[in-house]
Amino acid sequence: MLHAAIAKRVTSAMDGNDASPYWRQGACSMNRSPPVDRLAGARLGVAARHVSRQSLPAIFVSTGLLLSGLLPFSPAQAADTEPLSPQHAPQVLRIANGAEPGSLDPQRTNGTWETRITRDLFEPLIAYAADGTLIAGLAERWEVSDDGLRWTFHLREGLEWSDGTPLTAQDAVFALRRLMTPETAAHNATLYYPIINGRAVNTGELPPEKLGVSAPDAQTLVILLSHPSATLEQTLAMSEAAPLPRHIITASDSQWTRPANMVSSGAFVLKEWAPQSHIELAPNSHYYAAGKVALDTVVYLPIEEGHAALNRFRAGEVDIAYSVPASHFAWIKKHLPEALHTYPILGEYFYAFNLRDGSPVADPRIRRALNLATRRDVITERILGMGQIPSLHFVPNALTDHTGGRFDFADWPMEKRMARARELMAEAGFGPEHPLALELRYNTLEDHKKIAVALGAMWKPLGVAATLTNTEAAVHYRDLAQGNYQVGRYGMIATIADAYDFLNAFTSDNTSNAPGLHSPTYDALISAAASEGDAQARRQHLHEAEQYLLDNDVVLPLYDYVTSSLITPRLEGWAPNALDVHPSRFMHFEASP
Repeated sequence: MLHAAIAKRVTSAMDGNDASPYWRQGACSMNRSPPVDRLAGARLGVAARHVSRQSLPAIFVSTGLLLSGLLPFSPAQAADTEPLSPQHAPQVLRIANGAEPGSLDPQRTNGTWETRITRDLFEPLIAYAADGTLIAGLAERWEVSDDGLRWTFHLREGLEWSDGTPLTAQDAVFALRRLMTPETAAHNATLYYPIINGRAVNTGELPPEKLGVSAPDAQTLVILLSHPSATLEQTLAMSEAAPLPRHIITASDSQWTRPANMVSSGAFVLKEWAPQSHIELAPNSHYYAAGKVALDTVVYLPIEEGHAALNRFRAGEVDIAYSVPASHFAWIKKHLPEALHTYPILGEYFYAFNLRDGSPVADPRIRRALNLATRRDVITERILGMGQIPSLHFVPNALTDHTGGRFDFADWPMEKRMARARELMAEAGFGPEHPLALELRYNTLEDHKKIAVALGAMWKPLGVAATLTNTEAAVHYRDLAQGNYQVGRYGMIATIADAYDFLNAFTSDNTSNAPGLHSPTYDALISAAASEGDAQARRQHLHEAEQYLLDNDVVLPLYDYVTSSLITPRLEGWAPNALDVHPSRFMHFEASP
C-alpha cells in the first residue's frame, strides 16, 4: 500500500545518517529553463526603459529571478510587443489547470488556477510580459509625485469593453472601491492599505467613496497614498486591481461572471464555462492590441491529478500541464526533456496550524514538537526528488533582498531535536502510551498525499496518531479559511516579489489568515513595514515578523517551491519566471514543418 511504502521509506531515512544535499545538482537543467546558478538573486540587464521619475521594480527577467533593485521601464515600448506571426491552422491552446475555479470574479479569486484565467480576461493598469516583467497595461503612462503620495495614471485612448462600451477611469475607481469593501472579502485587500482610507473602507468604518481614488476625467485615474509604497506597481498589476465593467456588475450583480453576462478588458473573453469540464476563452476583438493576439481559443481544463495531466499531455490532448507527478519525474526527464521546464518560483509549501481555541495544536508545545520532528530533507530528497529546497524558514530564500529568519533549532542534530520534541509532547500530556489524535487535511493530489503520509510517520514516535483527510481544492481552502481543520496543507505563491506579500497574510484582519493568528505584536510589525520609507528599516520589520512566525510555530514550513511544467515544444511565447505568470496573449504555435 502507498501509506506503508512511504512510511517505510521515511522510517529508513530517519534511522540513517541522511547527509544528502538539500539541492540536487542538475535538477533544474531542463530545456529553456533558467540555470540554477543564474537564478540565485541575479539581476540581469535589459534594455533601458523609463516611466516619468519612477522606475518599476525589476521583478524578473526571462533568464532569472529578481529580487531587488529597479528596472528602467518605457510603457509605450513594452506595450508594443512585436506582432505574433499568424498561422493558417486554428491556434487552440489547451491547459491542464489544476482545479475547478471557485469564481471568475478577479476580486474573489485566490488560487493560481483561478488567477491564470482572470489574467487572460481582465487587464490591469499595469500588466505582465511573457517573461514576468512589468509592462504598461490599460494605462499607457503614469507619473508619481516627488513625495511618492500621488500617482496619476493615463489610460490609453479608445479603450473599450468587449461589448463595445467605452472603458474609462471611472471603471477603475469603481473596481478599487469594490475591491476594498468588506462585502467583497478580497483575499489581498490589505495590500492596498497604503491608499488613503484603505483600511477604514475595508473594515467598514468608512464608505467606499472615501477611498483615495478619483477620476478627474475619463482618461485619468488618481490614487492618493497615506504613505509611500514600495510595492504599489506590483500590486496594481494583479488582476484583482483591474478595472471592472460597472455597467454589467450593477445590472447583473452576482450573475455578472456567467458567460452570457461577462464582458472583459483583456485579450480574451469568456465563451463557455462547463463546471468540472472546461472553460473556453475566445479572442476579444475590442482589445486594444487584438491584432497581436495569435491564439483563436484557450481552453482551461480542471485536471487536479498529475498523472491524469501527464497522460493527456502524452496523448496530445493538452499543451500545458502545470502539475507534474513526482513519481514520474525521472521518467519525464528521460523521455520528455524538450517539454519539461523546472525552475524556482517565489512560493512556500507549508502546513498551517489552527491556533483557535479548541484546536489540539493551539498548544505551542505541540506545534514546536511537530516542527522539531519534521525531516524536510527526507520529503524533498526521498519523497519528491524534484529539486525542492528544504525550508527551516518561511519567506523563500529566492527573495535575496529579504533578511530571512530561521528556526532556532535549525542547526541542531536530529537526535537532539527528537529528544526535545518528546519532552514537549510529554509536558503536553501525550506520548506513545497516550497518543494525540491529529487530523491532517490536504487538497487532492498524489504528491500532497505522500507528504501527509510522511509527516504522519515522522510524528508517530512522538505519540501522534495522524488521520488524513483530503478534499478538492475549493473545499479544502474554504475549510482552512473557516478554521475547519487542525493541521492543513497550504501553498503560497507570491503575487508580488516582496517578503511583505508572504508575511502580510497572517495579520489579524487578513482573510488569508488560515491559522487565525491574532497578535498585536505581529500586526504592528507588518504595519510598520507597510509605512516605512527607509529600505533597511523596512527589511528589519519584515525580518522580525518572519522570526515571530517561526518562534511561535504559527506554521510548519516544508520547502521553497520549485515548479515543473510540461510545455509542448511547438508553443512559443511561454517563458519561465519566478512569479509563474504566463499570459496567453503572448503565446502562439509554430507552423507545422
